[in-house]
Amino acid sequence: MTAIATKYETVIGLEVHCQLITRSKMFCSCSADYSGAEPNTHVCPVCLGMPGVLPVINERAIEYITMTGLALNCEISEFSKFDRKNYPYPDLMKGYQISQYDLPVCHDGWLEIEVDDERRRIGIERVHMEEDTARLLHRTDAVTGEGYSLIDVNRSGTPLMEIVSRPDMRTPAEAREYLVRLRQILRYIGVSDANMEEGNFRCDANISLRPVGAERLGTKVEIKNMNSFRAVHDAIAFEEIRQARMLDAGERIVQETRGWVDERGETVSQRTKEEANDYRYFPEPDLPPLKLSRAFAEAVRAKLPELPAAKKERFLALRLSEHEATALTEDRERAAYFEGVSAALGLEPQRSAKLAANWVLGEVARWLNAGQKEIVDFPLGPEQLAGLARLVEDGKVTPNVGKDVFEKMVTNGMDAAAIVEAEGLAQISGEDDLVEAVRRAIAANQKAVDDYRAGKDASIKFLVGQVMRETRGRANAQVVQGLLERELQEND
Repeated sequence: MTAIATKYETVIGLEVHCQLITRSKMFCSCSADYSGAEPNTHVCPVCLGMPGVLPVINERAIEYITMTGLALNCEISEFSKFDRKNYPYPDLMKGYQISQYDLPVCHDGWLEIEVDDERRRIGIERVHMEEDTARLLHRTDAVTGEGYSLIDVNRSGTPLMEIVSRPDMRTPAEAREYLVRLRQILRYIGVSDANMEEGNFRCDANISLRPVGAERLGTKVEIKNMNSFRAVHDAIAFEEIRQARMLDAGERIVQETRGWVDERGETVSQRTKEEANDYRYFPEPDLPPLKLSRAFAEAVRAKLPELPAAKKERFLALRLSEHEATALTEDRERAAYFEGVSAALGLEPQRSAKLAANWVLGEVARWLNAGQKEIVDFPLGPEQLAGLARLVEDGKVTPNVGKDVFEKMVTNGMDAAAIVEAEGLAQISGEDDLVEAVRRAIAANQKAVDDYRAGKDASIKFLVGQVMRETRGRANAQVVQGLLERELQEND
C-alpha cells in the first residue's frame, strides 16, 4: 500500500464521450461517415448552425443509447428532453450544443469490474445524448511562423453519447479497467467503434483526494486530453500524487480543468472548471420531448446480444480456464469464431470447447499476432479449422504435422484432409511401418544409445527426434518411443 493510500483516499469518476455508428448525424441527414473525407464536405445548414434551420432527432441514435443503457443496467426514462448547453467556442458555430441536462435517456445503472481478483460495482449516474462539435485544426504559417486555426465541420452534429460514472473508483487501475470493460460492451452491442486513438471514444477524469475515513469529498480536478488507456491510468496516477503533495504542504486544491501532456508525463492547468449554471441550460425549443414507452425499451432489449460477462460465465461452465474464458470473450467476433469451431467439432461439449480454445488461442492467435490482424481477417472458416483439429485429435496426423498443415491452409485455403491426402502426411502408427526407421536411428546414433544404457533416460528423446525427422514428423511419437525401448532392451 502506497503512502498516499494510507493517508488519503483517491476518488475517481469518469465521463466518457462515445460516437455512435449511425448512417446520418444526430439532427440532420448528413453522412456521419466523415473519417478521411475532405474538410467541410459532410455539411448542411443544420450542422453548420445557420439561422432558421430546424433539427430532427435521429431515431437510430435513440435506439442505440437505449441499448447502451440496458447493457449498463440503467433505468430508461419514459420522459426525457433535449437542452441547449450554451458556451462560446470556435468549434461550436451555433454558440450552443444540443445536449441533455436534467432528464437524460438513461440513469442509475452500474458496471462490474474486477481488479486484483476483487470485483467492484461502479455506478453509472447517467447516459445522455448530445451532438459532437466541429474540429479545430491548428497550423503554423510557414513564412511568418505565426499560428492559426482552421475549422472542419464534418464532425459537427455526429451523435455523441456521454456516459457518466459515479465517483466509485479508487485507483488508476480501476479507472483503466472500467474503460476497458465499457469499451468491450459498446463494441459487443455494436453501437460504437469505441476507439480512443481515433477519437470516437474520449474520456475525461474527475479526481479528488480526501483523508482516509472522511465522508466529505475533496475538491475535484478534471483531466482532459487522454487518448489511450495507458494515458488515463498515468494521468490519474500523476494527479493523485500532485494533489497529495499540495495537501501535505497545506495548499488548497482549486477546482479546475487540467490537460494531460503525454510527452512530459504530467498534467497542466487549462482553465477554472465551469459549473452547470455557467452553461445556462434551458430546454431546446426546436425539439419535442422524448417519450419512450416500456414496449419500446423491451423491443430494444430483445436486440441485445449476450454480453461479455454472461458469455464468460458460460465459457467457464465448460471448464475453460479463467485465462481462456477471458481471452475468448475479449471481443464478440473472436467469441463467435470459437463457438463456431467448437460446434463444428461435434464432440462432447467440454471436450469440444477445450480443443477449440487450444487452436483459437494457439495457432490462430499466433497467426493473427504475427500479421497484426483481427479475427475477421482470418482466412479459415470455423468448419475448416475444426476439420484440422479433428485430424490431430483423432490421431490421423501428428501435432507437428498439424501445425504444418495449418500453415498450408491459411496460405492456399484448402481443407486439411485434402492437404494430408495430397502430400501423404497421414500419421504412421503401425509398428511394422516404423521398426526399420527405429533400427536405423539406433544404428546411426551410438552415443545416444550408450547414454541411454548408462541410465540417461532423456537421451531416448533424441532418438525419437531422429525417427520423427526421417518420417517428416508423421510417426506416432508414443509408438516410436515404445519401439526404441524394446529394441534397446532386446539388444542390450
